[in-house]
Amino acid sequence: MKQKINYLAIVSFYSIALLCRYLTNKTDLLDVLSSDIVKVLLKGIGPALGACFVFVVFKIKPALSWRGNYKHVGYPLFVYLVFPVLLIAGTSYLVKGAFPFEAVAAIIVYGLLEEIGWRGFLRQELEPLPKALNILIVASLWFVWHLNFELSMGNLSFLGILLLGSWGIGKVADSTGSLLAVAAFHSLNNFFTKMGKVEVILLLVLLSVWILLLVCRKRRAQLSLKTGSSTAV
Repeated sequence: MKQKINYLAIVSFYSIALLCRYLTNKTDLLDVLSSDIVKVLLKGIGPALGACFVFVVFKIKPALSWRGNYKHVGYPLFVYLVFPVLLIAGTSYLVKGAFPFEAVAAIIVYGLLEEIGWRGFLRQELEPLPKALNILIVASLWFVWHLNFELSMGNLSFLGILLLGSWGIGKVADSTGSLLAVAAFHSLNNFFTKMGKVEVILLLVLLSVWILLLVCRKRRAQLSLKTGSSTAV
C-alpha cells in the first residue's frame, strides 16, 4: 500500500485533464476535423494524457495494465473488448440492419482513455485515504471534469452514478488489475444513454456475464489458495 500521496502529481494530472476537456468541449478547436469518431475520442483524452505525464515526470508506476492479473492478455481482450463489440454491433444489425463496429469500439476506447486517468492513476494515488473518501474525491473530480454545472436533478443523478461507478469500477480494478476490464465497465454508461427494451437486455446480459466471470474467478482463486495450486486464467 502507498504510504504518501503525491499531491503535486495529482494537481498536474488534473490540470492537464481539465485543460484538454475545456479545449475539446468548450471551444471550436476540433471543428477542423472531419471524423466524428476522432472528435469523440479527443474529448475524452485528457485523463490519459494527464496520467501519462505524471507517470513519466514523477516516475509513478501504473497500478493497472492491459493484461492485469490474468495469465494471458487474450482473455480480458476477448471478454471485455471483442465480446461487447460483437454483441452490441450484432444486435444493432438485427434490429436496425447496420454494423456500427467503429462506433462501438470508439465508445470502449473512450472509456479506456478516461480510466487510464481515473482508476489507473488518481484512485491509485489516493490509496492511503479511507476508501469512502477516496471514492468521494475521485467521483467529485470526475464530475467537475465533465464541465457541466447546471443545477438540475439530471446532474444530481449523474453525480450519484459517478459515485456508484467509482465504487464499482474500483472493485473491478482491484479484482482484475486490467485496464480493459475497467474500461468495459466504464463504457456501459456510454453505450446505453437511451434505455429502450433492447438496451436494457444488452446491459443485463453484459453485466451478468462479466459479474459471473469475476465471481467464478474469485472463487477459483480462493480455492487455489486452499489447495496450494494455481487456477487463475
